[in-house]
Parts: sequence; structure tokens; C-alpha cells
Amino acid sequence: MKGGITINLKEKAKQLPSSPGVYLWKDSSDHIIYVGKSKNLKNRVQSYLQNSKNHSKKVEKLVKQLRDFDYIVTDTEFEAFMLECHLIKELKPFYNKLMKSPQSYTYIMIRMDKGFYRIEQTNQMNENDGNLYFGPYSSKNTVEKAIIGIKEFFKMNCNNLSNKNTPCLNYSLGLCIGMCFNRSAMKQYHHIINRIISLLEGTDTSILEEMEQKMIDASMNFDFEKAAKARDCIEAVNSLLKKEKVIEFTKENNNMVVMECVDDLKVKLFLINRNKVLFNQMFEIESIKKQCAAIKSNILAYFKTKCPNSPVVITKDEIDEAQIIYRYLNSNACEYLSIPEKWLYKENDDKIGIAIHEILNSILGERCQPST
Repeated sequence: MKGGITINLKEKAKQLPSSPGVYLWKDSSDHIIYVGKSKNLKNRVQSYLQNSKNHSKKVEKLVKQLRDFDYIVTDTEFEAFMLECHLIKELKPFYNKLMKSPQSYTYIMIRMDKGFYRIEQTNQMNENDGNLYFGPYSSKNTVEKAIIGIKEFFKMNCNNLSNKNTPCLNYSLGLCIGMCFNRSAMKQYHHIINRIISLLEGTDTSILEEMEQKMIDASMNFDFEKAAKARDCIEAVNSLLKKEKVIEFTKENNNMVVMECVDDLKVKLFLINRNKVLFNQMFEIESIKKQCAAIKSNILAYFKTKCPNSPVVITKDEIDEAQIIYRYLNSNACEYLSIPEKWLYKENDDKIGIAIHEILNSILGERCQPST
């Protein structure tokens, strides 16, 4: 890491490498006020220091307080993402508000009590209260949009939850289907809740299809306000479904061997489980195939000694890293394979060796073009 106060930050930025890494902004008291990451440190830092009308108010305020910066170079952009996440949680810089506050995470809760299921938003999860939880999600605003939009679409905004067999005010306003006084409406309401559960579980997306049709109908009738509401809800729900895929993937506790070509000469190997990078090492392309035995040894050593009782629930502390890993594995930057637990035992010893050769052939043939 480079450090020390520099009077001319623009000159200092010119000396930065065009490599992936993390940069740390400092104020006049030498406090770190912001941590960021980039695929190209030099370009990113210089973009902040240029006078630009495209800067947001937050960036303008940040740059005004900037007096110096440090940086850490990484081999890959993926490592820059992971390091940024770690440093934000450790240092809690003022301008990195999203990751530093536990209250910025939220869950969707289906409250299953008193014969009246309700869909709510909460910051806490209790595994033993009999309710259903989905999340954690990193955007309260997205969750709110999804819940409000679905409730409006299905007319679920009843304001007489005590169920006194009399229509509520929202029923007269067309915002409630009448579960407050009508038994058949209550059955319909619970059917809708079950459909929402299936939607969040990813097993039935027909709700989205209905909303999309409503959006189209509203647009054709020139009711652009209604169409915009439906569109915003659809976008919010789709965002939540993507997050659920991350959570489900992480719950599987896969042992993953990941390889990325850093350049024409080197390959970076990662061993990952859940939301943790257990091991990483750089290899020369010309020699990596000869080191399959060493790679295999590391796979056995790290995956056998990982925590055997990983919890099923994904916590708020894990979600940031889990999302970074999930995006990385689904990008074009790397090749990866999952190592089943049974492969870690001696009777299946040869399967790991075969799998390593396959991933090497794939990455060396398609992604790396070593000099001849």
C-alpha cells in the first residue's frame, strides 16, 4: 500500500497502475472516508479528480474533502470486489453507508398467525417464530416497491386486520377484496399469499405475467401512471428474485474450484466455499498442467477442513460476499467447477484429477492465448 500526504493528487494519480485494486480516500485528518474498487485504478481515481458536471452531489462533496489516498493492487477485479467489501465492513467509512449499516438489510416476512396471513417487511429474522422469511435483501426501497405493488395489484390493503366481519374503509375505496368480512374473499386472499410465496421461491412466476399484461393494457388505454406503477413493481420483484438465486446458491455450500486468466502468461486459482475464498494462488500457464497434483492436494486440504456444519440460513454478514461470488461465477471472467463432497474421499480420488484437467483444458483453450 502506498501512503503519505501528497499536495498534488492529480500528479499522484498519474503514477497509479492500470490494474485492478482498491483505493481509500482520506480527509485532512488522515481518516479514511471512502473505499472503492476498480478494474483500472488509474482511470477510476483520475475520473474522480477531473472537474466534471457528471459528478453526483455525493461525489462532489466527497472530492471536496479528499486530501490524500492510498491504494492496494489486486491480481483480479474479483479480488478487488472482495477486498472492498472486507475493508468497508472493517473500516466503516462515512461515505460507504450501504454496507456499514445492518439496518440497511431487510427481509420479507409472511406472518402466519391468527388465521390471517400477512406479508410484511422486517429488519430482523427469527427462525423459530413459525413465520416464513425471504432475504436478506440489501435494498429496503426495492422490497417496499415490490410489496406495495403486489398489494395494490391484488387489492390486499385491508385496514381491518382484526376481522370483525364488517367491510373496512379500503374495501369501499376498491383497495381491499373484502377479506375483512367475506369468507370466500379470505380464501382468495390466502390463495394469493400462497402464490406470492411460490413467486419468491421461484417456483411460480405467473404473478409477473399478470402484472406485465396489466402494464400493457394500461399503456394501450393511455393510463401511463398505472402502467408505470406495474413496471416499477415488476422490476422490483425481478431484482428480489435474482437475490433469492444468490441466497439459494450460497445455501448449497458448494465446494468450488475457480480459475481466471490474469494475462497471457498467468492463471489465478481460487478455492471457494459458501461466501469465503479459502485459498488462492497464481500459476504460470506453461507449468500449471504439471502442478495438478499440488492443486489436488490443496483442494483436499481446504475443502475437507472447512466448517462441516455451515448454517442453512444466509445472514446479513454473509450476503455481500455471497453476491460478489455469485456474480463472478456467472460472469465471463472465469471458469469454475463444483466439487461434490463425495469426491473428497479416497475411493473417488481420480474424479478430482479428471475434473482439474477438464477445467484447465477449457480455460487454456478458450480464454488464454499463451505466446508460442
